[in-house]
Amino acid sequence: MLAECLAAQLGFRLIDRDVIVERAAAYGVSQEQLREALEKPPSWLERLRHKRYMYLALVQAALSEEVRSGNAIYHGLAGHLLLPGGPMILRTRIIAPMEFRIAMAQDRLKLSREEAIAYIQRVDQERRRWTHYLYGVDWGDASLYDLVINLEHISISDACQLIAFLVHQRCPEFKPAYRRILDDVALASRVKANLAINPPTSHLEFEVSAQDGAVRIRGRVSRVEEIEEVERVARETPGVREVDVSELVPSVHV
Repeated sequence: MLAECLAAQLGFRLIDRDVIVERAAAYGVSQEQLREALEKPPSWLERLRHKRYMYLALVQAALSEEVRSGNAIYHGLAGHLLLPGGPMILRTRIIAPMEFRIAMAQDRLKLSREEAIAYIQRVDQERRRWTHYLYGVDWGDASLYDLVINLEHISISDACQLIAFLVHQRCPEFKPAYRRILDDVALASRVKANLAINPPTSHLEFEVSAQDGAVRIRGRVSRVEEIEEVERVARETPGVREVDVSELVPSVHV
């Protein structure tokens, strides 16, 4: 409700998790797998696998592509952790008392009071576990947000007006400098995603940054020969004009 109100108030595009899943699936991962990964916390066995890095790489690439042109509202699980902070992004969390949430769940999902309580407790637990698993942070940590609004005494309409006002104050126009920052994030994310799905490099993990088409890749490789493959994948990513792999280090086996 609040996201829809903001989109109408600001004239921004509204992006939800389904849009991100659809775009991320274009890398060759099924929408069902991605949706399950975004909705359910990992099992103990999944914690031992390489899925965490791949999910982050694909979702970050999809989200950064969607918002790179600005004027967008994304409402989804922990999306603010995948994008850089700054004046062009307002990271907002909406909270409400338990009784308020119960009433909302009963109304929107047609649940009994007991079912609504169980639903809310399950969702909160899964979000907390999922966010810690993927990002290593506490979902409820207020320092991760620029703005936290409690709906106990603030209506949806007032919250919408408040956020819209702050958006206009912080970023009255989407300046070219902001666009370049998001273009760099999108390019680095594309390179990272391509490396994550490329079979010869899919078992590796990297830190990737970009600036005006120049990409820097840091991390460890299993063998020296893999450095050439990493560079090849990066150079073949649209938008890349040069690649720095000088900080790739072969792992040392004792």
